[in-house]
Amino acid sequence: MTARVGVITFPGTLDDRDTQRAVRIAGLEPVSLWHRDKDLKQVDAVILPGGFSYGDYLRAGAISRFSPVMEKVVEGAREGLPVLGICNGFQVLTESHLLPGAMLRNNHLHFICRDQKLRVENADTAWTSDYEAGQEISVPLKNIDGRYVADERTLDELEAEGRVAFRYLARGAAADGYGNPNGSLRDIAGITNAAGNVVGLMPHPEHAVEPLVGTGRTDGLGFFTSILKKLVNA
Repeated sequence: MTARVGVITFPGTLDDRDTQRAVRIAGLEPVSLWHRDKDLKQVDAVILPGGFSYGDYLRAGAISRFSPVMEKVVEGAREGLPVLGICNGFQVLTESHLLPGAMLRNNHLHFICRDQKLRVENADTAWTSDYEAGQEISVPLKNIDGRYVADERTLDELEAEGRVAFRYLARGAAADGYGNPNGSLRDIAGITNAAGNVVGLMPHPEHAVEPLVGTGRTDGLGFFTSILKKLVNA
């Protein structure tokens, strides 16, 4: 039986269809979940896609965390359910306290959209096992509330425990996708929980899964093939 990956749609979500397509390309079955659903339809993993969600005018993800489906996501994640949050989904995960820290307005106060260079820091999570630690990838980035922040103690814990999953590459020209695009502390682009089943990141891997679409690269496909292997071998 094909592993099933739920993709949650909130009012305002933009990238749910792109995410479902990426899931399908990787060989998984995408399952649409609405934010008011009170069950997860027996999915094997969940993705909170990017875009925006209702209530972001207060703080990104702050209201969406109270949607009925998030109660089930939180319960599942704490029991080991693999969960990936992309962009606004990352914001919802921090607001739900599944991941530490918070997302603030970009330090330059502008929306940014570009291809972004990343370095894989942790290849041992449910969503990154098809990469190698130290590998450099390029995926699209688009956000205005993408600046990751946390107190120094939390940042030190993330570093010490190897929970920084991705980091923005500082070297090179911004026009080539290098540099910290939003002022995220310690160049953090994505993190994981201690168990490795919950991952959040700002850039959009679902836009880099086909050579003819988006960046022309498939650097983002590894997220989806990683979870395929995780679920198949479970």
